[in-house]
Amino acid sequence: MFAEAATRLAGAAGLAFGWMPETFWNATPAELAALVRALAGEEVAPPGAGEIARLKELFPDG
Repeated sequence: MFAEAATRLAGAAGLAFGWMPETFWNATPAELAALVRALAGEEVAPPGAGEIARLKELFPDG
């Protein structure tokens, strides 16, 4: 049951977002949910200063 549902969702992500299977399987549920919300036209708040600082720490330039 899970495999069947996951396969359908992977196909839908491929059609809706142009994702290859590898991209789908490497994405987090939060990433997929954010794209679905954006596709549905929901407003998504931009990250705040704290979140940006955390991301800069996790992914420093250079």
